[in-house]
Amino acid sequence: MTAVPPPGCPFHEPLHGPEFAADPAAVYQRLRRLGPTAPVELAPGVQATLVTSYEAALHVLRSPETFSKDPRRWRDLADGTVPMDSPVVPMMMYRPNALFTDGEEHRRLRGAITDSLARVEPNTLRGYVERSADTLIDRFAPLGTADLLGEYAQVLPLLVFNHLFGCPADYGVRLVEGMSGIFDGVDAEKANELLSTTLLDLVTLKRAKPGQDMTSWLMAHPAGLTDEEMIHTLVVLMGAGTEPQQNLIANSLRLLLSDDRFGGDLSGGSLPVEDALDEVLWTDPPMANYAVHYPMHDVVYEGTPLREGRPLVVSLAAANTDPSLTTDQRVGNRAHLAWSAGPHNCPAQSPARLIAAVAVEKLLDRLPDVELTVPVGELVWRPGPFHRALAALPVRFPPTTTVVRPDGERHPYASAVPAPATEPPTEGPDRPRSGWARLLAWWRGE
Repeated sequence: MTAVPPPGCPFHEPLHGPEFAADPAAVYQRLRRLGPTAPVELAPGVQATLVTSYEAALHVLRSPETFSKDPRRWRDLADGTVPMDSPVVPMMMYRPNALFTDGEEHRRLRGAITDSLARVEPNTLRGYVERSADTLIDRFAPLGTADLLGEYAQVLPLLVFNHLFGCPADYGVRLVEGMSGIFDGVDAEKANELLSTTLLDLVTLKRAKPGQDMTSWLMAHPAGLTDEEMIHTLVVLMGAGTEPQQNLIANSLRLLLSDDRFGGDLSGGSLPVEDALDEVLWTDPPMANYAVHYPMHDVVYEGTPLREGRPLVVSLAAANTDPSLTTDQRVGNRAHLAWSAGPHNCPAQSPARLIAAVAVEKLLDRLPDVELTVPVGELVWRPGPFHRALAALPVRFPPTTTVVRPDGERHPYASAVPAPATEPPTEGPDRPRSGWARLLAWWRGE
């Protein structure tokens, strides 16, 4: 798929650092000049091949007989070329779950997930998202400013996750810290250990006291998941249900608040929100580069060799914006690859979209005059090869006071306090710096 490199080591385009995070589209454009794939560097010393064309992406995703998901085939990790403390290893290493297995083992582990997800009632899920959203909005609505990433998009999926999986509140703080560290690549080895030990505690708890939750349903499934499989199944579910979910919510809010196509109609119903979700899933999918595969033997694709055991990373973002696609119609078009494709496509697409849509609709309904406090071009993106993630989403709005009527319904009234000028939300006692600190403060009622 790539042009044959010259003798010696070819240049590997880095997908880490602030330069890539600031303008990944420019990087994809450069890489496309080399063909349907190109050599990249995921982290210092970690080389891979990035699939950038839509057609090539579908070929890889739909050819499990040629391309394996099992990272135990990763030669550079097996021979020590890539050390275990590399920041990308926790996102790519083998775990006994549906994401990193093939064939019958994959079908067994995925079956437990899909069957358990099918027990989640959409109306129940919608109600919980709405209540969680109201609770979070109540905290910052009287202030007139907020960071919609740290105070809303980041926290809401965690509340939903903890509810669906029967996770006690004190476990949640550790889970957030562990998962955030893995995605950001900050002391990832330590973060992976924290995540694994916390999930073991959760599995032990649910073995002793099962409930009406996803963790207990997974345990009771005929697939017969072991404790180790349970831990790593929860890792993939939490990974998919928190970081990508918060990015989908935040990236959709960013689009709605900055694109003239949606301006002036934010409170006019669900259509603009659904349109924004479609647009984001095409152009800024929350997981931009992932779906890592490994050729099971040397392969020649369109004249280019793909070496056995070399990571083949599918760029869902680059494939979605491939210039060779014949249409730029995105509203209502679900042919994007944001949820991947083939046997490893995301099994939770419907609940993920529902959570994001409800979260965005509730925010815009409660704060219809919300606006960004900085130009959209000045928003900062978090570095990392895999995700498309904002560092913050500062906004302002007319402060509101929430009145709870006797029937239990909330009714927001605009206060007489003028909105702040243009300063973004500041850190302080009311706004703890980290996501897990915010979550802990919320649980404590601070």
